[in-house]
Amino acid sequence: MTREPPIDPGQVLAWGVPRMREFPWRRTRDPWKVLVSEVMLQQTRVDRVIPKWTAFLAAFPTPSACADASLGDVLRLWQGLGYPRRAKNLHATAVEVVSTNRGRLPDSLDALLALPGIGPYTARAVLAFAFERDVGVVDTNIARILARTAGERLTPRRAQAAADELVPVGEGWTWNQVLMDLGAVLCRPRPTCDECPLSSTCAWAVAGHPGPDPAVGSAGVSVAQAPFEGSDRQRRGKVLAALSGAPCAADAFDAAIVDSLVRDGLIERDGDQLLLPR
Repeated sequence: MTREPPIDPGQVLAWGVPRMREFPWRRTRDPWKVLVSEVMLQQTRVDRVIPKWTAFLAAFPTPSACADASLGDVLRLWQGLGYPRRAKNLHATAVEVVSTNRGRLPDSLDALLALPGIGPYTARAVLAFAFERDVGVVDTNIARILARTAGERLTPRRAQAAADELVPVGEGWTWNQVLMDLGAVLCRPRPTCDECPLSSTCAWAVAGHPGPDPAVGSAGVSVAQAPFEGSDRQRRGKVLAALSGAPCAADAFDAAIVDSLVRDGLIERDGDQLLLPR
């Protein structure tokens, strides 16, 4: 007897379209605006991203506007989001597309992957959400769904293949948004299976949620971050925050932290002073 497929796109869309969450980046198909949202959302809560996304695009509405600015100006607007390498890569991407593609983001997977800091998830997200291509997007929410419905951990290759196979023809934008919402709202680390449209065919739910959870350790599923308080990330952030106002004396900060920021190209030395890149 053939087992019923674990994910029925019709059931998922029927559940999700009327419940689709409102985010400002879901109201645009501008590739630059979509890319900025995706980069900002990496490891950062939505409520922190919304005002930063709005302010960033007010200052840098196009790749050309971002490329014309200094990295220091980009980092100043990035303050509060953390992981400043993301801002550096975004600025480098803007410079690259202005130089090579008349200021437009490319619409092919290989070309997007060739840009600074753009990996498999971000490239496919731009294709799906800006260009409305029928590609599967595997973020941590979708990855949990894929592993749990399959009832086993998935390698990156299997997770991506499963995601691509599921996309209904012509529904790439809607499908991926809805599947993300399902993972964010119901198929969470502690899931709410009784409300899920997939509960009757999800292998893990049908089996009674045996341990270990197949999502844990599966490709694309994020793991808990180390505490921020007292971390090098916090110390690096304090240096960048201080330099956002004005240059500071190098000896005002931990030398190892300063050296790491200089190596990453996020700050510069000018004699005994530190400043953001010009």
